[in-house]
Amino acid sequence: MMLGVAALPAVAQTVEVPAMTLPPSTLLSAEARQVIARQQGIKAPDFAGDIMAARTFWGRYNDDRLAEMRAHFSTSEQHASIGGVPVDIVTPSKGISAKNANRVLINVHGGAFQWGAGSGALVEAIPIAATMGVKVVTVDYRLAPEHRYPAASQDVAAVYAALLKHYRPENIGIYGCSAGGVISAQTVAWLQKGKLPRPGALGTFCGTGAPYQGDSAYLSDPLVSGRPIHRGPLTGILANPYMDGVAADDPLAYPLSSDKVMAAFPPVLQLAGSRDFAASILTWQDRRLTMLGVTSELHLFDGLGHSFFVWPDMPESIEAYQLVSGFFDRHLGVKPLKSH
Repeated sequence: MMLGVAALPAVAQTVEVPAMTLPPSTLLSAEARQVIARQQGIKAPDFAGDIMAARTFWGRYNDDRLAEMRAHFSTSEQHASIGGVPVDIVTPSKGISAKNANRVLINVHGGAFQWGAGSGALVEAIPIAATMGVKVVTVDYRLAPEHRYPAASQDVAAVYAALLKHYRPENIGIYGCSAGGVISAQTVAWLQKGKLPRPGALGTFCGTGAPYQGDSAYLSDPLVSGRPIHRGPLTGILANPYMDGVAADDPLAYPLSSDKVMAAFPPVLQLAGSRDFAASILTWQDRRLTMLGVTSELHLFDGLGHSFFVWPDMPESIEAYQLVSGFFDRHLGVKPLKSH
């Protein structure tokens, strides 16, 4: 007698998660536990839409992280304009290594699309410049709410186009964290639209070419801070002034919506903490890229939250800088640009 196949439920059911006590991950270093304790002592106020108050608060936060970076790494910085866009050029104090003489990295800073230039950008550029021994150009792109998409993509693309006069495209890497990770992915799609050659490699850290979705978007708040989840139902768009009015199926704004766009991406590195609200979408991007035949790497650091590597006082951050440097070293070219 053949058994009948049980009918499957029409839709998966929402699960009520019981309250629980979650200790720090047993995989964390002692230094990381100390950093997390410091993070838990920082309480961002309710800015109530006051963008200047938010920029002041996060500016001070980034100033503190920058002081810590300078205690670990020695670099020099020069404020300049490239392609008509303000930038900071960061170079290691020991000099650019011989292997990296014809290479350059573009950093796209985080900050919710609304802050992060200056000290926040240097926090992302300094450890990579020093660890890899490479020049890093960090872009002071136009911010929301004063500006909207695609302003940042245009600014990063303008810097990239200007650098092409001095570097081969395969020798240029682009990376960013949080909003900078989103903009980095958007920029690669924007370069395709402008028929510019693709860069040699891309890093999307704690943010990627799609809205934050999946389990981690719901779980990160209670896992990191113990606060109730404050996000409502997730949608196909980023809830941010920068992305207002942009359609969810726009492949330049949301590259993960287009297999054609993603299939033309260079090698991509994804990196985040396991308790980061971006963790789930990064795993999805990694899977999509892999299925499309694009070289992709994913590293999740257990027990750590969003943008954890802006805190250099723990070995996990030092490891992250080494992973980023090693990835770009493996995938960027080294040949000089031929003279005209």
